[in-house]
Amino acid sequence: MVKFSGYSLISSFTPFHSVILKKQRRFSALDLYSNNSTKSRRTLSVFANKHQLRNIKTHTEMGVEQYRPPLFSVAPMMDWTDNHYRTVARIISKHAWLYTEMLAAETIVHQQGDLDRFLAFSPEQHPIVLQIGGNNLDNIAKATRLANSYGYDEINLNCGCPSPRVAGHGCFGVRLMLDPKFVGEAMSVIAANTDVPVSVKCRIGLDDHDSYNELCDFIYKVSSLSPTKHFIIHSRKALLNGISPADNRRIPPLKYEYYYALLRDFPDLRFTINGGINCVDEVNAALREGAHGVMVGRAAYNNLWNTLAHVDTAIYGAPSSGLTRRQVLEQYQVYGDAVLGTYGNGRPNIRDLIKVH
Repeated sequence: MVKFSGYSLISSFTPFHSVILKKQRRFSALDLYSNNSTKSRRTLSVFANKHQLRNIKTHTEMGVEQYRPPLFSVAPMMDWTDNHYRTVARIISKHAWLYTEMLAAETIVHQQGDLDRFLAFSPEQHPIVLQIGGNNLDNIAKATRLANSYGYDEINLNCGCPSPRVAGHGCFGVRLMLDPKFVGEAMSVIAANTDVPVSVKCRIGLDDHDSYNELCDFIYKVSSLSPTKHFIIHSRKALLNGISPADNRRIPPLKYEYYYALLRDFPDLRFTINGGINCVDEVNAALREGAHGVMVGRAAYNNLWNTLAHVDTAIYGAPSSGLTRRQVLEQYQVYGDAVLGTYGNGRPNIRDLIKVH
């Protein structure tokens, strides 16, 4: 056991056994082009009208308790976890928690005339978490208020993205871990402007600020200065010395021992583990080790069916839906027919819809 000032770190955790996944399967454009005229006009558009938005809000006001706990969640991924992906993910799994792509608070504030394009979603996507990013408290507050009418089940602040677009020029994302006092203030602002739970997604550190003691300092200050009780921990540090976001998911070593030490040292908080977990067997292994919840990223996108089709039964113990891949495609076709061109200028187009694996 490694000792730090005030905290001790278990260093003997055994990593999850890797599981070889089946080859990914990409949806075919032909599946979306085949028309089913009556069914295809069902109102599944994510760009909901006012009546639909009221339905979404009423659905949420019933309380988060109606959903299964977030034992399994799909990570927020820029350009990936959009409405199209979330729609097909929800067809496959009824209980996985879904996260939006990160939306900059400034984007929400400056796009008030076109908010549906960024924030609207179909009621079927619950439970769903909105992830926002930013470093301006006024804009964070305004963005939270604007998002309220859409009925998200939780609002999450991004403190983990290493992208130069975010951590560099924008000075938010993972850079916020260097200023836990500000993060605490930001989380208080978010909580003051919404009635749903709030959470933080972060790394275990960045660059040379990667000790367990520094991570504990961040968690302690944020949770002490705000109502934040849920942290999603990507169990790698971030390197901001010019490597790409893809390399930041590969080069820094995973340190699951940091995550499991947090469970022990902060028993009043809830922690979700993220990073390097690629299939349902590994999710269950983490839950058996005591993880409060597990977040899966690229595997839930690149191996959509192989991952999500087993979540409800293997993790939540729910009866199988019995859906086949063909039936999933048929339901997604209905959605695709409903939303083609609704952005204007021909977007989304067929390419946008079939990038989902």
